[in-house]
Amino acid sequence: MSKKSAFLLFIIIIIASFFRLYNITELPPGLYPDEAMNGNNALEALSPSGQFKLFYPENNGREGLFINIQTLAIKLLGNEPWALRSVSSIFGILTILGIYFLTKELFKKNSHGDAIALLSSFFIATSFWHINFSRIGFRAIMAPFFLTWAIYFLLKSFNNLEKRNLLFLSLAGGIFYGLGFYSYIAYRATPLLILIIIALYWLQNKDKQIRRKIFISASCFLIFTFIVAAPLGIYFLKNPQDFFGRTAQISIFNSQTPLKDLGSNVLKTATMFNFKGDLNWRHNIAGAPLLFWPVGILFLIGIVLSARKFFKKNNIIIFSWLAVAALPVIISNEGMPHALRAILMAPAVFIFAGIGGIYVYQTLKNFTDCDNNKIKKALLNYSIIIFLIILIFDSYISYFYKWGKNPEVAGSFNQNYVNIGRQLNSLPKELKKYVIIEAGGILVRGIPMPTQTIMFITDTFTSEKQKEKNIYYILPSETNIISENDYKIILK
Repeated sequence: MSKKSAFLLFIIIIIASFFRLYNITELPPGLYPDEAMNGNNALEALSPSGQFKLFYPENNGREGLFINIQTLAIKLLGNEPWALRSVSSIFGILTILGIYFLTKELFKKNSHGDAIALLSSFFIATSFWHINFSRIGFRAIMAPFFLTWAIYFLLKSFNNLEKRNLLFLSLAGGIFYGLGFYSYIAYRATPLLILIIIALYWLQNKDKQIRRKIFISASCFLIFTFIVAAPLGIYFLKNPQDFFGRTAQISIFNSQTPLKDLGSNVLKTATMFNFKGDLNWRHNIAGAPLLFWPVGILFLIGIVLSARKFFKKNNIIIFSWLAVAALPVIISNEGMPHALRAILMAPAVFIFAGIGGIYVYQTLKNFTDCDNNKIKKALLNYSIIIFLIILIFDSYISYFYKWGKNPEVAGSFNQNYVNIGRQLNSLPKELKKYVIIEAGGILVRGIPMPTQTIMFITDTFTSEKQKEKNIYYILPSETNIISENDYKIILK
């Protein structure tokens, strides 16, 4: 890496860090019950009688790695919403670094490979879509991180078969890839992508010695993947009901018209980048395209350019990534288009945008080079700088103003539940406090799911903590146990 590239990458990481960490104690507001459920499991794991788990079965089941990392954040920062979300921020930032190295590896034979890598990283660093999920305490943000780094090391090993560090690269890739299975259910579609990559290198190399090294590298990668993922696999063998979670409930195959729904989902997913995006305020500026329109245009240009040279190895890999990552999205029938479920598509999307961006720049540069006009060259360079600055400002305004200050967002993250929790914390410990739960939701240990937010804010998830803090959760049918001197509040 040249000093110039290292400096530009450093600037991109600074920009990415700013967008993912700035004002995280206040934004997003509130704490969605799904986030709080993670936090409560983490708090319980930290208790003297608690334990870390491979899989937490409550709330339709969640792989345990993210929650177990969140326990460290809580221990360091306290049971605050932003402590849970800080883990997502770190994974988001490290994903951007990974996308640079992965893209550079994909285009190592391209004279503009480094530029494509830098631009792809910049686009995702300033993407509202990725910024948003890097600031929410959902485990899904880990999936693109692990897949990006896993494929980087796998490609690095295949592209350096003569190097002594071949096995180290394969081992590192296998570890990253295996850990990804502890991230998010959509990740389980990715073995198809790995098999495509291995098959590509195998079929495009006829030399027996090279094939032997590819076989060794791929085997090492897969063995370490198996070793790392095996504990979770054993858990699912013993608890098969936890393997699918909500997937079976929201699948198109439960629909009376699965083919029609599949076609509709493909269309909604394909158009969510440039036309109509996720309608959920928790995931997006409701209905807005997932890509800022100039980036969306460059994304389409990148797809067209890559399709024209589809049978090049790097293009097949990126298209395969996009298609495989889209599978879990299009076979579900909930909240379409769905920005969260599609987060695994993000690296491929922004690599395509990077390809399109560099193509447009080179086309304009070649045009100015024809007449050797210094003024035109200067205008082009300044125009590029202004364009990049506009992307930064658009991301800032979109996230911190258009989205962050919209009252719908506070409601989407249940700010009112956090307010109840803070209110309960302010009351005397000796006062008996009852939360009457009228809100609906799946039951977690007999209590409706929305209560998780208050439980996290007050640290009263377990019965021991509830007794210690004199805070109790009851259903409307149990209000006869409340006395006149007790404090009560209704959760709706």
